[in-house]
Formats: sequence, structure tokens, C-alpha cells
Amino acid sequence: MRFAIALLVAALAAAHVDARQAPFALAPQAMPSPASGNSAQPQLSVSSRGILLSWIERSGDLATLKFAERTATGWSAPRAIASGRNWFVNWADVPSALRLPSGAIVAHWLQKSAASTYAYDVRLSYSTDDGKTWSPSFTPHHDGTNTEHGFASIVPLADGFGLVWLDGRNMVDGGGHDGHGKGAMTVRFARFDKSFKQVDESELDARVCECCPTAAAVTSEGMIAAYRNRGDDETRDNYVARMVNGKWAAPQAVFNDNWKIAACPVNGPSLSAKGNTVAMSWFTAKDDQPRAFAAFSADAGKTFAAPIRVDDAGTLGRVAIQLLPNGSALATWIEFADQKASFRARRINPNGTRSAPVTISTMAGSRASGYPRTAVANGEIVFAWTEAGEGGALQVRTSVARIP
Repeated sequence: MRFAIALLVAALAAAHVDARQAPFALAPQAMPSPASGNSAQPQLSVSSRGILLSWIERSGDLATLKFAERTATGWSAPRAIASGRNWFVNWADVPSALRLPSGAIVAHWLQKSAASTYAYDVRLSYSTDDGKTWSPSFTPHHDGTNTEHGFASIVPLADGFGLVWLDGRNMVDGGGHDGHGKGAMTVRFARFDKSFKQVDESELDARVCECCPTAAAVTSEGMIAAYRNRGDDETRDNYVARMVNGKWAAPQAVFNDNWKIAACPVNGPSLSAKGNTVAMSWFTAKDDQPRAFAAFSADAGKTFAAPIRVDDAGTLGRVAIQLLPNGSALATWIEFADQKASFRARRINPNGTRSAPVTISTMAGSRASGYPRTAVANGEIVFAWTEAGEGGALQVRTSVARIP
């Protein structure tokens, strides 16, 4: 009897499943993608009306940002938001489209401002007729420098919206993207009211990692932003900044991984919030051990509980996290072991228990795979990712699963 119990405990440990939690009966089903061939850079967003998927399609040097909406029968017919031949299209710095509570849709993309590789701006546009027509584009930043402005995250805020982005205005030599130029990358915030008029712009942190994606969410206290910080000694841990009573509190580390790296890992955090509950996930590779973690907060991000390991044997990071209706969270990541990569998901509880992993899709272990995405709405989970086919052809794929 004791031997049988020992075997059971060993099996559970090997599968990384806590004995207090049942397996996660997640069964993703393929959903035909609205994206045509040569598509990549997927992004998902959620509103009271459901889920929006956005992506970029390429035709020669022409890039087009499109979106589609989740319906009862699949995806709606895709609609174009904007296009250009002078866009900055990147596997990690991804455009987005978000439906606001008013019903309007706001979108962003990246557009070159000069010939230098990393000279580009965040461009914003909005539609008040379900994407049939779009406003002339505008920027949330007004420094006028030909430097990097990107990695934007947009959320509904009051009767308008807010966004955070990485801003390289202090890296005026144009060569500081890799951390070797003058000045430092900053993270900034802007707010727009219901008429899309900008009413605020401010700096949240004066020295951050140069090319790790940001994340943002809204708690019962206000907006919360997450990003990878950059210390003077090249410690690059993940921080959050919180809006409290309409003002930004001093940023703080979620957990002191103490990962020192004299380069940007291009691996940003993920946030999800509901009321005072916040879930965050992130990547670190301290001591050359690539790991993904998640942590929960019950006080709108002021403090976080101990980190919970997300991956199994190793990871490329590119994490995402979404709170589920029962207070647990769905964590996703790219598992990388034995030179094979796969897009995986598992449920994590605030008490530290976690389910067995579920593989959503196998994928290339390269930058071509980009960042897989997840969204939760109306009792289901939608997944989106980039599939790299033969000859390097890229295709956005989607699948859906009912929440177990």
C-alpha cells in the first residue's frame, strides 16, 4: 500500500499536478482563421460584446492591419483598419484593436518616422461605425524625435482609453535600441477622453528594458501597467506601476528575480485584472535557466503572493495570463524542450496548485512564431498564434475551447 502511494505521489510530481486539483479538461477545437496567407502578429482583446482578433497581412512591402470579431458561428468577415508601405512590422512589437465601452474601436500600429531602423511612432486611429471607416491617425507622444516609440498596450479607462508604451526620446542618437546608445528607454502613459482628445501624458519610469513588450489592465482602483525594468547593474526584473486615486504610484518589482543580462531578452510580462484581483506572468532566465512564473494579487497589484512555476522543463517565455470566472487563471507559454517548441496552457490557482499542461499547438522555436495570444469571454477561451509553414510562409491560426 505504501509503495502504491509512493508511486502515485511520484507520478503527480513528474506531471507537475498538485494532488489537491483535478486535471484541466481543456479541449481546444480548431476555428477557421479569418486571416489570409502571409499573416502574422495576432492580438486578441475583450469587451462586453466579446473578442476581437487583429493581425497584419503582408503583400510585398505593403502591410495591412485587419480585424475580425468573434461570433456565434466563427469569425466575422475581416475588415481593414489601415495600411502602409512605411510601417515597422516586428514579431514582438504588435499592433492591436480594442472595442471601448462606448462601442467605438481604437487601434494602433507602428509607422516609420525616419530611415533609421528603430525610428518609428505609435499611430492611433478610431472607428465609431464598427470599423467601416477610420479616423486620420494620430500619436500619443509629441517629442518629435526620430527614435523608437512602440510596445504599446491599450485599455479602456473611464469614458475613454489609456495606453502605455516604450519611448526612446532620450536615446536621441538613434542607435540605443540595444542599450549601447546615449540615454535610456522610458515607459510613458497617455490618456484620451470620450471624444478622443488627449488629456494626459506622463513618464512612469525613466529607465526600462529597451524592447520587452508592456502589459496593462484595469483594476477597481485604476489602471495597472507591467514592464521589464532595467537597473543600473543590468538587473532586468518585471515591475508594475499602479494608478491610485487618479495618480501613478512609484513602480515596484513584482518579484526580485535578480536576472542580470546586458541585453534585452524581448520577453515581456502579461497582466489580467478583475476588481481587486490581479494575475501576472513573466519570463526570467537567471543562471541560464529559462523559466516562466505567475503570481496573484488580492489588493489591485499593491502586493503579490509568492511566484508559481508555469512551465515544465524549459521555456521560450512569450507568456500570457487570463483570469477565469472562478478566480483561477489560465497561463500560456511556449514550452521548449528537446529542441521542440509547443504552445501550452494550464490552469493555476492562487493557492499554488496547477493542472496538467494542455498543448494548443506545436510551433517553430524561432521568432517567426511570435507571441501566442489568449482571450476569455462568454464562457470560452480563444487562442491565436502564428504558424510557420514550409518555405517560411506565415499564417495566423485560431482555436476555441469551452471553459471546463
